[in-house]
Amino acid sequence: MKNIITQFSRLFVGVLFIISGLIKLNDPVGFSYKLAEYFSEPVFNMPFLEPLALGLAIFLVILEVVLGVMLLVGYKSKLTIWALLLLIIFFTFLTFYSAYFDVVKDCGCFGDALHLTPWQSFTKDIVLLFFILILFINKKLVKPLFSSAVTNIVTYASVVLCIFMAVWVLNHNPIKDFRPYKVGTNIEKGMEIPEGAPKSVVEMIFIYKVNGVDKEFAEKDLANIPTGATFVDRKDKVITEGYVPPIHDFTMVKDDSDYKDELLKEPKLLVFVTYDLTLSNPDGMKKLAGLSKEAKTKGYKVIAMTASGADEIAKAKKQYGLDTDFYFCDATALKTIERANPSIVVLQNGTVIQKVHYNDIQDLKL
Repeated sequence: MKNIITQFSRLFVGVLFIISGLIKLNDPVGFSYKLAEYFSEPVFNMPFLEPLALGLAIFLVILEVVLGVMLLVGYKSKLTIWALLLLIIFFTFLTFYSAYFDVVKDCGCFGDALHLTPWQSFTKDIVLLFFILILFINKKLVKPLFSSAVTNIVTYASVVLCIFMAVWVLNHNPIKDFRPYKVGTNIEKGMEIPEGAPKSVVEMIFIYKVNGVDKEFAEKDLANIPTGATFVDRKDKVITEGYVPPIHDFTMVKDDSDYKDELLKEPKLLVFVTYDLTLSNPDGMKKLAGLSKEAKTKGYKVIAMTASGADEIAKAKKQYGLDTDFYFCDATALKTIERANPSIVVLQNGTVIQKVHYNDIQDLKL
């Protein structure tokens, strides 16, 4: 019986680690955004680690996949189980911190393929911790499935294949797109809220300075505010999260007006997406001017979308010879649309028809 439970734990943990790791390895840039969120000031206040987020993301997802493979084939089982235990303790701490302090809404455990609430993520890690502890207690029962030579080959091959996959998706698009803006998605429909969908329940909290100390008062308690207290601020506290459409922060703002309703009606719209012009790949940006001219000759309206300011836009237009109108959109939304900076998106009446990395411009079908 003990052996059966141990082998089930081995299979469950190994497969789950491989699936979770491969989903994130498919989109390591997206996972790096999540790590950067953990490093940000409101969470762990470790901004010096933010530039390292992508490298850490790639290392962690490859480690996750390879440990899953090592567990299944029985490669250095004691070392593997120790590594799994330490890793799951680390992840459990992160998900508990996120859930308890309500600072990171989605841990990114399964990328954009499956969104879990903070408490769901924590529960998932507790379950994994339980099965890994079974493996830890019964380490002697986790034996190699194959000969030493075969086990080594499978393990080393998994490392090489993971590295190859990481390099590929960093220089092209994710192999499988799980994001809200994937090809075939109509952006306007993605922003719709279904009739009867649950609405958010929000409580207004008022902050007053009482005897030199900021204190919070719910709206129902305003009558109890002490005499002499002075108003400081007001904030909204979400009691129950309502329905949030897959696409909820998409804008196309220019000169203080949002043109998305108009532009999403265009039958042939080519969009250059670059969330931060100061971080855009120079070689990729150099390709956009020529592409813009080609697209215009074929009847396309060509625009660019960015979260950068007017000075950066003017500098980029001059530097790269771009005769293109720029529209503002939140950086998070632009990072969700495409990971490459810059990237190219083709829309037809608001529906995403094509998306390409700047390295794959030759694949565009205009």
